[in-house]
Amino acid sequence: MIQVARKGLVLSVTLALCLAAAACSSSSSSSTSSSTSTSSSSGATPSLSVGQLNRTIDAMADLKSLATEGKGNVAAILPDTVSSARYTEFDAPYLSQALATAGLNPSQYSVVNAQGSDATELSDAQEAITKGASVLIMDPLDSGVGAQIESYAKAHGVAVIDYDRLTLGGSRQYYVSFNNVEVGKLIGQGFVTCATNWHVSKPNVLVMRGAPTDNNATLFAQGYDAVLAPYFANKSYVDVGTPAGTWDPPTAESEFQQQFTAHKNINSVLTPNDENAAPIIHYLQTQGVKPDTFPVTGQDATLVGLQNILGGYQCGTVYKPIYLEAQAAVALAMYLRAGKTPPAGLVNGSTEDSTAKVAVKSVLLAPEWVTTSNMNSTVIADQFVPAQQLCVGSYAAACKSAGISV
Repeated sequence: MIQVARKGLVLSVTLALCLAAAACSSSSSSSTSSSTSTSSSSGATPSLSVGQLNRTIDAMADLKSLATEGKGNVAAILPDTVSSARYTEFDAPYLSQALATAGLNPSQYSVVNAQGSDATELSDAQEAITKGASVLIMDPLDSGVGAQIESYAKAHGVAVIDYDRLTLGGSRQYYVSFNNVEVGKLIGQGFVTCATNWHVSKPNVLVMRGAPTDNNATLFAQGYDAVLAPYFANKSYVDVGTPAGTWDPPTAESEFQQQFTAHKNINSVLTPNDENAAPIIHYLQTQGVKPDTFPVTGQDATLVGLQNILGGYQCGTVYKPIYLEAQAAVALAMYLRAGKTPPAGLVNGSTEDSTAKVAVKSVLLAPEWVTTSNMNSTVIADQFVPAQQLCVGSYAAACKSAGISV
């Protein structure tokens, strides 16, 4: 969930080379076709593929001809600042940079945050349309408000791109996200590896969830449930329980404490993001739990998540290079704004809207599981979290052991 759910903005990333396979691990996606950018000097529509997107955001400059052809503004609406720090620290600046690089001036785009309010998200969308938006990039707080926004946009002739979360029962034109079933699979596989490496002979697992109103949380769970199911079936793991689910960290901590108090046999917990994991880990520390003994998982490669990994309290985290997601959304917006069909090399998959019973054309990107073994070559190399912020105090020695230098 980028969420995380979502660190200084120093942009230097090199992770796009594998993206042509982004959809291969989910049954909802199709294979990616490759295409190269073509010059639009002769009036031809520029072509852009997922594989061209990288940390420089330079590929957006290939779409400048679309900026001159297009009409109206592009408005990006982000959901909140609680479920994930990513929205403020990465999504907003990356979206703004991509829109500017694609040739739009500041009066032609906006990026706002609904601050966790359905009413605010709806009014943000309505205001953007009133001010001339022809395309919305929208990350819905939940499918209810998402469907309201998309219905309003459709009635006003405005195209919508679902960003990061799919609006169930919606009417958007495209969906951009990481392969969320694969995110869940990585969390599940990371848990299994961690339980083995930390010598947990009989994992009694509390399996937690994100908010039930978030379709991403459903997809994450689909992925990690599939990984854990055989272990529960053959009795090598014990499924202690599954709380209702939330993206609110204090609520996640409360859910965990209630279960941990009721079931003293719990010796591991699958958590779907770093923000939910952090207070649980703090609570476990107050209970005297030692490093490398009680597996906890995460997602979003947050500063606190990475430090918990270095400290031996978290198994790993799913890293999602948000600059890729932002560029993919902006690229779609530029084609739609110009009345063009996005190329097949960009739209590399399909995602099922289980409520509307339709397949949504999608851009699906590849996540990566991060532990101490590859932290330096991924999030640190990308400066997603700067080493000087990560490797402070008690974490300095662990950074050195992980090959991370400040």
